[in-house]
Amino acid sequence: MNFLENIIERLKLSPSRVALQETRDGQIVSVTGEELGRLVAQARGFLRRAGLKRGDRCALLAPNSIRWTAADLAVMAEGGIAVPLYSRQAPSELVGMMKDCSPALVVCGDESLRAGVLGNWPDAPRAVLLDDVFAAESENAVNDPPASLADRDAVTIIYTSGTSGEPKGVILNAGNVTYMLSCTNARLDLLMGPRDVPDRVFHYLPTCFAGSWILLLTSLARGSILTLSTDLTKLGDELKLAPPDYMLNVPVLLDRIRAGIEEQIAKREGFVQTLFNRGREAWLRRQARQKLGFSDVVVLALAGRLVFRVIRSKVGPNLRALICGSAPLAKESQLFFMMLGLPVLQVYGLTETTAICTMDHPHQVVPGRVGPAIPGTEMRLGEDDEVLVRGPNIFPGYWNRPTETAEAFADDWLRTGDQGEVDGQGNWAIIGRVKNLITPASGHNIAPEPIEDLILKTLPGANHVMLVGNGRAYLAAIITGAVTREQVEAALEQVNAELPHYKRVRGFHISSEPFTIENGLLTANGKFKRGLIAAKYRGEIEALYERVAEAPKHRASGP
Repeated sequence: MNFLENIIERLKLSPSRVALQETRDGQIVSVTGEELGRLVAQARGFLRRAGLKRGDRCALLAPNSIRWTAADLAVMAEGGIAVPLYSRQAPSELVGMMKDCSPALVVCGDESLRAGVLGNWPDAPRAVLLDDVFAAESENAVNDPPASLADRDAVTIIYTSGTSGEPKGVILNAGNVTYMLSCTNARLDLLMGPRDVPDRVFHYLPTCFAGSWILLLTSLARGSILTLSTDLTKLGDELKLAPPDYMLNVPVLLDRIRAGIEEQIAKREGFVQTLFNRGREAWLRRQARQKLGFSDVVVLALAGRLVFRVIRSKVGPNLRALICGSAPLAKESQLFFMMLGLPVLQVYGLTETTAICTMDHPHQVVPGRVGPAIPGTEMRLGEDDEVLVRGPNIFPGYWNRPTETAEAFADDWLRTGDQGEVDGQGNWAIIGRVKNLITPASGHNIAPEPIEDLILKTLPGANHVMLVGNGRAYLAAIITGAVTREQVEAALEQVNAELPHYKRVRGFHISSEPFTIENGLLTANGKFKRGLIAAKYRGEIEALYERVAEAPKHRASGP
């Protein structure tokens, strides 16, 4: 039984159990297995009447919702290929991706999204609203078994972020997804253990991205109660409405939660602040396997009971774990949540690996690493310590791009483009992107990401830090946010003291304009478009390197 047959069967076997929820105006709206099955059947009827044929692409352009999920399942059940798109991207970018995959039908969440598509693509294929898809009478629903899918049959095309060029459509087939759900389900079994009630899962990340989509499908296949957030500005309130057992996160949110807690503690004078700080020091020493004195043991016990436990309950009273992906999480943040009694389980992967290559074992977490390779998947290091992967999770290719597909492989190993390392127990760490390596005039190959993260953590008020310096005498940084030259100089002084000479950042430019998805400097999932950023600030970058015979301590430009 493939993943889609399993999900449809699960809905039928649990007709009265809540299958999916979403938040609307401070309330929870739920559908049971039977109700979600009816929505899928209703959408299948619309798609069939619209002429969608096996292998046709159907673009889904809408935020997370119960109906988005039903439409996605319906497209695959009809033998079509779902093409989920990020509704916040610029219409011109969305149209570029749709022109690439030539959808037979475009389904939009609202009229403004449809208008954006048609305004940039006057001869677009038929574009309808989700309201249209679910407006049909129930007698027109299609309750046939889902289309028969071989492992090699494509079920979705998910577009990559396009950090170093235009986005490419990653084809994932039924075999990729079926295999991946078996892996995610097994890991969650280890986390949750034997239980008679369904997992409760909260999800705020867009389901058009591979990792989010896999969590959605995993939850449906497990019979979990998945709550979809519909307002990112109200995450705290929505979490209280649907207190989850676990949730998928990106590092930036966990970093913000940690910073917010530390800020609140800093405002508390006296006993609470002292106990928190001393308790953290003792906990970190114990984590580093240092011997604790009697007073440390007492302080740690008190901090755990009176402070850490209280903070943990406010983050999420029912949380068993936080799952984190999309980018490496700072080790300090992972340790922080572990101190509170909340394990952070990291996953690593690409869209091309059906979202996942590694997953932390719930009972064997190594802070700062992203876990071992999932069962059945092989990983090794190639040239420049590039992570190479092969296994049933590897995609068959990019849509209509045979040259790029061939370039993505070394023999039968997928070249991830990520630079990594692995310890003796098989736990991986991701250091940076091979393509992002900066080679200054000294000839050293430098991964910019660890240095950028270090500066960002040392410079409160900064939003983004991006290094430049390929072929130059030294490294420099483009920094956005509410920071002054004096603050940047102080931060670089501190960071550089920890770095070898060739990695020190000796110039910077402060920009008042942030990097955003809307201005085209970030990808849909928040990664730098380094080439476009460097092009935008070409003049400022050149000014940093003018008249340089020997690298200065700090050369600055900007406000």
